[in-house]
Formats: sequence, C-alpha cells, structure tokens
Amino acid sequence: MEKATMSVQELASQLGISLPKAYELVKRPGFPVLKIGTRILIPMDAFKAWLISNASHE
Repeated sequence: MEKATMSVQELASQLGISLPKAYELVKRPGFPVLKIGTRILIPMDAFKAWLISNASHE
C-alpha cells in the first residue's frame, strides 16, 4: 500500500531540494498541506496534482 502523506523531509528528498527550500514551498499559498499539531504533512495525491498544475509547459 502506498503512503497517503509525506513529511517535509521526504518532500525535499523527492524534489532534490534543500530542507529550508522545502519549508519555503509548504508555506506558499495554494500548496497542499495538512497541519496536525506542529507536524506538517503533504498529501501525496494532492501534491501530484499540484505538481502537474504548476509545471511549466514551454
């Protein structure tokens, strides 16, 4: 079974960006996050949809 969410650390690793950049990204308006207490989780399906809709098609 595939995970439903990923952490900010996993996001950074998946995108190949630094952890501070990943935290910048999750604070952007419109970026899909779940906040549970102080924990920030990214729903996988919503992230994939966000990634597709924000990809540049030049």
